[in-house]
Amino acid sequence: MIEFDSFTLSNGLRVIVHRDKNTPVTAMNIIYKVGSRDENVRRTGFAHLFEHLMFGGTKNIPKYDIPLEKAGGENNAFTNSDFTNYYLTVPKNNLEVGFWLESDRMNNLAFSEKSLDIQRNVVIEEYKQNYLNQPFGDAFLLIKPLAYKKHPYRWNTIGKDISHIERASMQHVKSFYEKYYNPDNAILSVTGDVDTSEIEKLAKKWFGPIKPGRKFERSYPVEPVQTEKRIKSVRRNVPQNAIYMAWPMPVRNDIRYYHCDLISDILSNGNSSRLFRELVKNNNVFSEVNAFITGDIDNGLFIVAARLLDNTSMEEGVTRINNEISKLTTGYVADYDLEKVKNKIESNLVFSKISVLSKAMNLGYYELLGDANKWNIESDIYRSISKSDLLNTSLELFNCDHQNILFYNKVRKNN
Repeated sequence: MIEFDSFTLSNGLRVIVHRDKNTPVTAMNIIYKVGSRDENVRRTGFAHLFEHLMFGGTKNIPKYDIPLEKAGGENNAFTNSDFTNYYLTVPKNNLEVGFWLESDRMNNLAFSEKSLDIQRNVVIEEYKQNYLNQPFGDAFLLIKPLAYKKHPYRWNTIGKDISHIERASMQHVKSFYEKYYNPDNAILSVTGDVDTSEIEKLAKKWFGPIKPGRKFERSYPVEPVQTEKRIKSVRRNVPQNAIYMAWPMPVRNDIRYYHCDLISDILSNGNSSRLFRELVKNNNVFSEVNAFITGDIDNGLFIVAARLLDNTSMEEGVTRINNEISKLTTGYVADYDLEKVKNKIESNLVFSKISVLSKAMNLGYYELLGDANKWNIESDIYRSISKSDLLNTSLELFNCDHQNILFYNKVRKNN
């Protein structure tokens, strides 16, 4: 059980505090409620671009990393479809340095054409390196718009088109900052050998003077229910054929989300999992196969991705995967398999509550979902799930009319 306190400043900043007396290190995590789903369809990739810009210095602190490193700290950040996350660790006696740095870039980010040009080029190169010049790199740039027709999850965090970043103007960037980078759109979590009164004083001192942002309505287009199977085929210069399958799945706060998580682990968590055992080890259909969920807050995707051996056709690959899935939809889940994946998940949850940084990040994330305490009951939720729950969710999830298939064909070279 992770105990914590929480309070909200008058400007809307939500603060979570957990005391861990066993470490000299403190962690600060700040979530901004802005991800790629909040972007304009004509200006995608901005949430990720802005993650880079936030390290470009402020009016008061030209280089973010230098004072933090001098204080013995480390930091990083990431962006996904739903939020942007910044985090740092620092020795307890230098914790105020973290408050100083994070509050200053929330309020005083420096904007210059030079910084924008640099970070724009960094993101463009990242796009090319990871998505265009890497084998199978564009698979999710293709499968997401196949599965989504209305919801902004149809583009990746990197952006829908690289031209959106190339055309990013200073005015666009400033407007994005002014709208989303405000205390009332953020969650701050602090963990370490600290007490709540100390953190409240620091929060009021450094974040309290920052004004809240303008109110705005946050709404996302509802994705229509898929009514027929969708198939897309592409040809790329890759070493082997691949298949990507995707099914829409429930939102993060739906109990069926947990069912889908367990189903993905039964299919593909470790060398004893069903897909690996039947389709890689025993029958030599694929060189590798994985099942996973995207973990989005809104309706995400359940994915199966497989690399085919040369003697396996695309048709056989699809049939083999569907055959394994049909075992779930007919209720074939052994008690041992269910207990095994539950134990693995429980183990991961226990280990996630050891690191001071992990605790700060998770408390912030679950607060974003609506209640930080939900992290404490996750294990109980997984433990309560039965085989009949998995059967019912499998029948709903793996509806053939909800299936999206991307055939990723390698280029055939002439002899």
